[in-house]
Amino acid sequence: MLVEERRDEITQVIQSKGFISLGELSCAINVSESTIRRDLEYLEGIGQVRRTRGGASYVGDALTGFDVRRNLASTEKQKIGRATAEFIGRQETIILDGGTTTLEVAKHLAGKGLQVVTNSLPIANHLVGVADVELIYLGGYVYPKTGVALGELTIEALKRVHARRLIMSVGGITERGLFNTNSLLAETERQMIESVDEVIVVADHTKFGHSELAHLGPLDIVHKMVVDENTPEEWLTRLKKLNIECIVAK
Repeated sequence: MLVEERRDEITQVIQSKGFISLGELSCAINVSESTIRRDLEYLEGIGQVRRTRGGASYVGDALTGFDVRRNLASTEKQKIGRATAEFIGRQETIILDGGTTTLEVAKHLAGKGLQVVTNSLPIANHLVGVADVELIYLGGYVYPKTGVALGELTIEALKRVHARRLIMSVGGITERGLFNTNSLLAETERQMIESVDEVIVVADHTKFGHSELAHLGPLDIVHKMVVDENTPEEWLTRLKKLNIECIVAK
């Protein structure tokens, strides 16, 4: 089992139980307690669990659900949403990944006559009332708090889809590439990438310089990135060197 898969499984076990002892977790995952301790230290560092005496408890999305994350860097996300929608042409077919920033993109798509494929319930709820948008919702397991469908059913549906662009959000960006908070979500997003001609990442400045639980892929899978004015200059330079078109929303 890969480290990322193991840590995701640990997170899911703790989430399902709320609290679990170190010994129980070691038996459930079938690895040593020393390995579990290292993984818990990492997971606590990214805010998914809280270590306690003899075990760990889940905090993760219970503390940072969709409505909470929507208020983080909200002004920057709104600017990114408007800037991204501006270069989406009329009559295009796009895949819109779940996320608070991609929801801001969805708010500016009226009048373009688009065909929009999405795995996000919040985005689908918004676009279902837009008369000139043809909406295709991807089914699957709906992840609690975020309202995003992911997993095998979603992936199978995506294999039947082809679109011009994917507009996606991520949990973190480092030199190693793109990261997200859940390995099932990362697997679903990899299939989205396979289903399009162009990958556009929308990310506010808080996403740069740190990783999350699941590695999604290297930076060179990205064609365009839409960011805010507070994005570090060193990152704008790095993206340019990688031939990633970087659009700063103002």
